[in-house]
Amino acid sequence: MCRHLGWLGEPVSVASLVLEPAHGLLVQSYAPRRQRHGLLNADGWGVGFFDGATPRRWRSASPLWGDASFASVAPALRSTCVVAAVRSATVGMPIEASACAPFSDGRWLLSHNGVVDRAVLPPSARAESTNDSALLAALIFDRGLDALADTLAEVATADPNARLNILAADGSRLLATTWGDTLSVLRRDDGVVLASEPYDDDPAWRDIPDRHLVTVDDSGVHLVPLKGSP
Repeated sequence: MCRHLGWLGEPVSVASLVLEPAHGLLVQSYAPRRQRHGLLNADGWGVGFFDGATPRRWRSASPLWGDASFASVAPALRSTCVVAAVRSATVGMPIEASACAPFSDGRWLLSHNGVVDRAVLPPSARAESTNDSALLAALIFDRGLDALADTLAEVATADPNARLNILAADGSRLLATTWGDTLSVLRRDDGVVLASEPYDDDPAWRDIPDRHLVTVDDSGVHLVPLKGSP
C-alpha cells in the first residue's frame, strides 16, 4: 500500500535518502521492486525530519516524481533522524496531504505501510485525516509508543486481515514493525536505514522477519518477536 524509510545517524541530506538512491522512494513511487499490494505509489508523499527535538514535515497529495520544489530543496535539508513515505491509497480513502505519512503528535513521526478496517479503530480528535493510517496513528499516539506491540496485537485481533508495518521516530530512536509486509535494514558506517525495500543493491541489506519489532538507537539494532510470530 505504501513504501517508507527511516534514518538514524549522522546528519545527512534528505535528498541522499529519498531522491538520489538508484531505487529510492522517488523510484519506488512509480516502480517499486518488492511491493506486494498495488503497482505504484502516486497518491502523495511525505518527509519528516528532526530539527533538534522538533519534528518538521513536508507532505503533498501529488506524486513525488512531479514535485520540482521538493527536489530543489531536499539537498539542503539535513537531519540525524528522518521518516519518509510514498503513498498508495486504499480504495475509498481520501487523497489529501493530511492523509499522507508521516503523522505526528508533536514528538513522534509515524508512518503506516498496510491496511486496516477503519471499523475496528476508535474515532479520535487527534487523527489528521479520516483514512485508516491516520486513525491508526492516532490510536498509537493515544496508547503511547512504548505500548506499540500490544496496540498492534489488539488491532490485529479485531481485524485479522490487517497489515501493520509501522515506522516511527522521536529523534533519538527508530521503532518499526513487520506485520504483513516487507522491511529491510542497512547498517552504514554513519547510521542505520530501515526501509520497506532496499534503495540500492548493497549486499549489506538484511530482511527483517515478519511479526517483529525493531528498535534502532545509539546501542544498535534490536529485534523482538511480536505476538503471533512464527
